[in-house]
Amino acid sequence: MSLSLVHSRALLGLEAAAVNVEVHLAPGLPSFTLVGLAETEVKEARERVRSALLNSGLEFPHNKRITVNLAPADLPKDSGRFDLPIALGILAASGQIDTAALAGHEFAGELSLSGELRPVRGALAMALALRGRTTALVLPPGSAEEAALVPGSVIYKATHLLDAVQQYLPGRTPASPSAAGWARQAPHLPQTGMAGPDLADVKGQAGPRRALEIAAAGGHSLLLTGPPGAGKSMLAERLAGLLPPMSTDEALESAALASLAERFTPEHWGQRPTCSPHHTASAVALVGGGSPPRPGGHRQSCGHLRSK
Repeated sequence: MSLSLVHSRALLGLEAAAVNVEVHLAPGLPSFTLVGLAETEVKEARERVRSALLNSGLEFPHNKRITVNLAPADLPKDSGRFDLPIALGILAASGQIDTAALAGHEFAGELSLSGELRPVRGALAMALALRGRTTALVLPPGSAEEAALVPGSVIYKATHLLDAVQQYLPGRTPASPSAAGWARQAPHLPQTGMAGPDLADVKGQAGPRRALEIAAAGGHSLLLTGPPGAGKSMLAERLAGLLPPMSTDEALESAALASLAERFTPEHWGQRPTCSPHHTASAVALVGGGSPPRPGGHRQSCGHLRSK
């Protein structure tokens, strides 16, 4: 069969929109065309996929005209997350793997030239988009563990392109015994990481402490003013310690934001984040934006609670 369909997802802010990776092989002058409003890093997948297939001992259809369409065409696509679905689409269209076996699965992963799979940004957002569904998500190491934080998710971890290919050979399913590079990632919620700064560390400052307690109890906003060294940052960092523990949904939403900005770590699971942007940061830098949209905050100083 010269036409195949593989499912993946693109990031649009906090949303992970569904993307259909359509691959068609046709006779004609050899070429590799990629369409569908793809950014430069997505178009560069042509060379990564070609080298990964060849270095993995798989056949690349050099004598075919290859057309890859990322639908919907009006949705921007960025990053190398489409390397794995494009490679599997080419293999399916050329008959090297079973096209029907790919149904019910979604894929994301960046390929190295040797075929190794590298983590992608926003894996948690992808898993949240599939929450409550039986669709399986195939991700590289590092991304699979992150996506498995979503309760009820079906996550498979593939270390190498060949690990994924072996699961979709004719007559085989992902439930079959597999190599060490392929495993189902068990859903889990890590223990809450290290505790953040405690208000008990503050000596004196009775007035500001009282204001922090009232703000935390009533859910009020708080403005701290004063000369440098008065203790404003120290007090603000300890406000989160007065708030109740985060629910699972709150922790997932916070972790998804951190994942989009590439600053999520399991050690910070369940901790309320505190940002310390520079005083010269603009309103746009604080709120975020851009194309595609990204969370705001100074990347070097916006993170989870930590001692200074």
